[in-house]
Amino acid sequence: MDVLLFVLATVLVFIVVGLSASVRVVKQIERGVVFRLGRAQPEVRRPGPTMLIPFADRMTRVNMQVVTMPVPAQDGITHDNVTVRVDAVVYFRVMDPVRAVVEVQDYQYAISQVAQTSLRSIIGKSELDDLLSDRERLNQGLEVMLDSPAVPWGIEVDRVEIKDVALPEAMKRSMSRQAEAERERRSRVITADGEYQASKKLSQAAAAMTATPGALQLRLMQTMVEVAAERNSTLVLPFPVELLRYFEAAAHAADPAVPRAGIPDREPARGESVPDLASAADEQIVDIPPDAVRASLDQLGISHVE
Repeated sequence: MDVLLFVLATVLVFIVVGLSASVRVVKQIERGVVFRLGRAQPEVRRPGPTMLIPFADRMTRVNMQVVTMPVPAQDGITHDNVTVRVDAVVYFRVMDPVRAVVEVQDYQYAISQVAQTSLRSIIGKSELDDLLSDRERLNQGLEVMLDSPAVPWGIEVDRVEIKDVALPEAMKRSMSRQAEAERERRSRVITADGEYQASKKLSQAAAAMTATPGALQLRLMQTMVEVAAERNSTLVLPFPVELLRYFEAAAHAADPAVPRAGIPDREPARGESVPDLASAADEQIVDIPPDAVRASLDQLGISHVE
């Protein structure tokens, strides 16, 4: 009787040990690849509890999440002979766990090596301007180069991104000078275009003032008002001779007794020399009555202060 109990207890212990050795739990983010007596089973174990044959089955867990793998910076020479240092990042995941375990020894290490060699190849085929401005096309080229060996391993490459392009200091200074020269060129073109447009407007304004002589005098008075508004103690303003002649003519019209400087009261006789009116007006000092000045300003529509 005692021997029977001992045998039953021994069998029960073996059953418990066998069950503990055969029961496995697969996580939601994993898949299980079972090797039975050294052979990979085509059926992949899904998440949850699963049973294995004790001492015959071995299960390898494969993570099905997207893996983010940084690619170490690679030194290379571009197609236009510029030394650069480029790094990238690869996003991939396992689509076929059996192939990922059977076809390649370490799929993560294999993807890392393929990414580094592909990145160096892309650097050699591209020019510096493409690396700096056309990265989308280079990213697609890298993805195609990685997909070619990764598909037989059961790996899907989601995307590849070039992170940074490090340039030599001499190249940075050269590009800075180039950008500065380009900005200076644009500035000069814009300034020249502005001056050209301003000259056209000034030409139109000069034509309008030529058609209306009084407009020039009004513009002169407006300039005096604008300068005087700045509270300057001294005001230096050129006084046109034409305005002086206008005041002389207005004063002579108001009072015929007032002489007109340099302007004869009669037509010169035949053979009589004509005096230089400009020099005579400049040399003679004319005393214009205040009433005549006020009348002239009123005719021009200019307000005056006593």
